[in-house]
Amino acid sequence: MKKAEVVLIPLPAMGHIVALVEVAKLLVQRDDRLSTTVFVMHPTLDPSTTKYTETLAVSTLPDRMRVINLPNLESITSATKGRHSWLTCLIEGQKSHVKEYVSKIRTQYELNPDSPRLAGFIFDTFATGMKDMPNEFGVPWYVFSASGAAFIGSMMHLTALHDEQGVDLTELKNSEDELEIPCLANPIPAKLVPSSVFEKDSLTIFLEHARILTEARGILINTFLEFESYAINSLSDGKTPPVYPVGPIVKHVGGGGDLRSDESNNYRDIMEWLDDQPPSSVMFLCFGSWGSFKEKQVKEIAIALEHSGHRFLWSLRKPSQNGKKQSPSDYEDFQGILPEGFLDRTAMIGKVIGWAPQVEILSHSAVGGFASHCGWNSTLESVRFGVPVATWPLYAEQQFNAFQMVIELGLAVEIKMEYWKDFYGDTEIIVSSDDILKAIKSVMEEDSEVRKKVMEMSRISEKTLVDGGSSFSSLGRLIEDMTENMS
Repeated sequence: MKKAEVVLIPLPAMGHIVALVEVAKLLVQRDDRLSTTVFVMHPTLDPSTTKYTETLAVSTLPDRMRVINLPNLESITSATKGRHSWLTCLIEGQKSHVKEYVSKIRTQYELNPDSPRLAGFIFDTFATGMKDMPNEFGVPWYVFSASGAAFIGSMMHLTALHDEQGVDLTELKNSEDELEIPCLANPIPAKLVPSSVFEKDSLTIFLEHARILTEARGILINTFLEFESYAINSLSDGKTPPVYPVGPIVKHVGGGGDLRSDESNNYRDIMEWLDDQPPSSVMFLCFGSWGSFKEKQVKEIAIALEHSGHRFLWSLRKPSQNGKKQSPSDYEDFQGILPEGFLDRTAMIGKVIGWAPQVEILSHSAVGGFASHCGWNSTLESVRFGVPVATWPLYAEQQFNAFQMVIELGLAVEIKMEYWKDFYGDTEIIVSSDDILKAIKSVMEEDSEVRKKVMEMSRISEKTLVDGGSSFSSLGRLIEDMTENMS
């Protein structure tokens, strides 16, 4: 095979960018004839993601790998008012920039056959609006799912319900029914399916992307066969393109090059505190880059932590103010949001922080439990490092992920699986301290079945990406398929 170039385009959100950057690294590390370019579209909602993408462009990357930040199209943000139209407009606005760069790859190869030849594109599930471009260049294109195989299966099934049976999916939001979905072994409460189907605007986008999946040459999924075997096998139905489980792809421990200078001291403080704690003794609470709660809910969490008696590390973020579409920020002072005297009473066993280096914390031997929003990256990180989860999903497909972890796989315990929070706002639903306390005690139980299962899955996950592992083999098949017509 001659030298080949693969172009990857993630969704402009932290977890999606991290995952596809790691895929790009895997490709060049696996085959020294491959090179990769990741095009990063600037997000419009999350400043921390913008910081991360800017840092990527100047960080140390493997040979034959590039990260290119596309121009920041500010006009798109101000010109679009809908929650989802901004992404469509962003992708349309960036097509010409991507095409210009890719044309140079093609021209360079034509002038010098020793240069890499364009092999194909890998698009994020929700960045397939550029799919016409690989068709123009005459190369295959693949989809990458930063969510799991069961999520992809749910997209396919829900779309079939809408298109073939005329089901009004928006009615599932308040439904008490259960759905039989081929990618799940158990019926799922209808209200736990991905929230994109609950609103007409987002449903349209969801259906468009689900239909496009069937046009791809293949689907890469951030999962591994032993973890989601039922869901992966269900996708071998003759209707779905070939599936390539290539995970678990998690951000590398020690990959702290994206720390701000004001975060580095906090990072050291956090890790030094963990170094002083006994093994598996700390309950870690962290709810993602968009996770935050209002004061009443914060106080219920604090009461539960104090009454549990367990050591804890709590990433507590400040919600955006006045309904602004911005990610949470750090508190300048926790005293005003926490119960009076809480910090003093728990000083010997607990630590409240803002931003959290999640991968480094989860990989630390002192951490024994993880209260999580169940974003797919966080789910894989908990499995990879053998930390059982107490599920507290907030939005998107997180309720679906929580159901999978608790009911399908038995790798987590529930705080409140049907908890919903509007992506840009908050909710009046309050989870009681009693429910939170019960989940903390359960997830921190030393010899529980859940803990044993998670530890076993962690051991399996270590082997899957190395020679002889299922994801290693899957990645090899992908590279072969992508390059088979290039020799």
